[in-house]
Amino acid sequence: MNIISKSILSIAAILAVAATSQAAGVSQFKDVDKYLGSKRYASAPKAFTYMNDGSNYLQLTQDGKKIIKYATGNGKEIDLLLDLDNTREGNIDKISGFKMSPQENKILVWKNSKSIYRRSFDAEYYVYDIRTRILRPLSTDHPRQQAPLFSPDGRMIAFVAGNNIYLKQLDYWTERAVTTDGAKNMIINGVPDWTYEEEFTTASSMTWAPDNSTLCYIKYNEAAVPMFTFPLYEGVCDKLTEYSLYPGLFTYKYPVAGENNSVVSVHAYNIDNRTTYNINLPKNTFEYIPRISYAHSAERLMITTLNRAQTRMELFAANPKSTVVKSVLVEEYKAWLTPATYEDIKYFPDFFVITSSRTGYDHLYQYSYTGSLIKQLTSGTFDVLKYYGYDSNSGHHYFQSTASGPINRVISSVNSKGNKSDYSPARGCASATFSPDMSYFTVRFSDIKTPPTYTLYSGSKKIRTLEDNSELKQNYADAPKREFFTMNSDGYTLNGYLIKPAGYNPIKKYPVIMYQYSGPGSQQVLNEWSIGWANWYAANGYVIVCVDGRGTGGRGREFMDVVYKKLGHYESIDQVNAANFAAQLPFVDPSRIGIHGWSYGGYETLMAASQPDAPYAAAVAVAPVTDWRYYDTVYAERYMLTPQENEAGYRNSAPLNFVKDVKCPLLIMSGTADDNVHYFNTVQYVSAAEEADMWCDMLVFPNMDHSINDCGAQKIVYARMLDYFNKNMK
Repeated sequence: MNIISKSILSIAAILAVAATSQAAGVSQFKDVDKYLGSKRYASAPKAFTYMNDGSNYLQLTQDGKKIIKYATGNGKEIDLLLDLDNTREGNIDKISGFKMSPQENKILVWKNSKSIYRRSFDAEYYVYDIRTRILRPLSTDHPRQQAPLFSPDGRMIAFVAGNNIYLKQLDYWTERAVTTDGAKNMIINGVPDWTYEEEFTTASSMTWAPDNSTLCYIKYNEAAVPMFTFPLYEGVCDKLTEYSLYPGLFTYKYPVAGENNSVVSVHAYNIDNRTTYNINLPKNTFEYIPRISYAHSAERLMITTLNRAQTRMELFAANPKSTVVKSVLVEEYKAWLTPATYEDIKYFPDFFVITSSRTGYDHLYQYSYTGSLIKQLTSGTFDVLKYYGYDSNSGHHYFQSTASGPINRVISSVNSKGNKSDYSPARGCASATFSPDMSYFTVRFSDIKTPPTYTLYSGSKKIRTLEDNSELKQNYADAPKREFFTMNSDGYTLNGYLIKPAGYNPIKKYPVIMYQYSGPGSQQVLNEWSIGWANWYAANGYVIVCVDGRGTGGRGREFMDVVYKKLGHYESIDQVNAANFAAQLPFVDPSRIGIHGWSYGGYETLMAASQPDAPYAAAVAVAPVTDWRYYDTVYAERYMLTPQENEAGYRNSAPLNFVKDVKCPLLIMSGTADDNVHYFNTVQYVSAAEEADMWCDMLVFPNMDHSINDCGAQKIVYARMLDYFNKNMK
């Protein structure tokens, strides 16, 4: 049903509408598999792990039984390092992944991995000795382990089980507990809590001293963090048979905006005397510790801290043996710090490199360990998006940037004299992966007409093409393609793209679906290859229009900062203006414009549809936030501060408070087991609508998480959305 006043519909009319509805399915639409199936995905070189010197790499065979060593330069097979049909003592059928020891004489392998949250998993780990071919379980006392970490000498492995850290000494095959206070929903040692993992992009909170003498770790005391619970059902996709008659519950610690976070602390475990020392940081100077890392010295543990508002980073150097702590660097900004500032610091023997927004654009800065600025490595009216590292042999720093415009991504290096070299075309989007010694790297490049190509480099020299996806390009030669444009909104020039329908006829009037994500720092308008639902909808007669409004990334801080403390306000102005821009195109039917988004895009769909001048004929929001008070502390407060500090901002940014202003048919889709944007958001929105004598359509996905991706469910998401737009934008 559309959002519409109940008072103008009689019960008889409601029953009549219900009687005419019938079940529908994905199969009613053509070309589903072409645009939503696995055939659309670009091929990539098979996953591999570089060895220390970069001149060789390792790959796991397709059947999970062998690890083979290859020469990087020519890709030729050199050696067989592991064959599960030829091991001693232990015997397992296959593995799903592996890690090499620093000395490359042992391999840590795992099987039966089970996802915990977005990045974390536990598994059954085994240690394989290449020389003796002996394969043994990492631990028999703890059959499943999490985040195992080799010591630098490869003679010990630290791992987490049951929220405690354990140490396996491989020489004697003994095991000891490093911590004993770990307890579910109380104390976590060595791995992050949900919020840190989700918002600080980490799955491990341990680091070894270079001399193997100390293991440092973060302890998370989440006792005061509120619990969040959602139901689990038996379902049909991946049945949970234990809930066949009564629903179960999933309960975990999840701090919503303004609530208590985990109390974090840093500790150092001395391997020889088995004593743990507390690394005491200055009190009341920080809320978060996103990272700890040794910096090429056993006396130099680098601890990255953030205040709760995430506007101030302080970097400390601690000596874990004496527990003396010194402040090295303070980085502050008038709004939120770019996450790369505290997540992507790179440490080298004599200096470290950070990302800073101090000039209004994100650039790289080189510092000494005394905290003195050595030099600014990059500059200009563009953003450095990723710092890959430093090649000490050539003196080059490698990075990814928007130097050729915000819709492009270029891989470059800068040398000691400040001279810049590019390794990818100026137009298009490139990313790179490097060997540990920076001697080899692979550039992934695509643009709107070119599927991803993978090229191996050594310095400035192209070695070979690993994958060109020429067959994919041929298979989708007739697929509707992106066309870029710019438009004006509120005095700002915005970047956008459109996809015209298959068989486009300039004298026809077509319906439009506006797509956006809109979250701070995000970008959807990029010069890169993409085949998916948007091409499918275009093949079914729709014009797709996407515009990156204010707050999105790649254009410096002024463009992004405007949304600070008032999410949804300027984004909605820009999306409505984008829809009005689309309405004026000669091939668009202005009465048939819809809007769609997922996650933050779902949130902005609700916000834009709530605007007084919203021109939408229908809206579809997937997994939307409906009030930032329901979302986690780190993300919500990064852009909004706490509800206590910004009450009006939270009130004005909540779609929940503007339900009555939505005039078009609205469909919301959510997974009931979404641990990120809780289904609670959707329930509260629907409840508010009903309280206002209104309603909206819903489709729920039992036991599905934020991606709604299991058992081919995304096909249902996009087929249902297409069906909804078809019926409401005739």
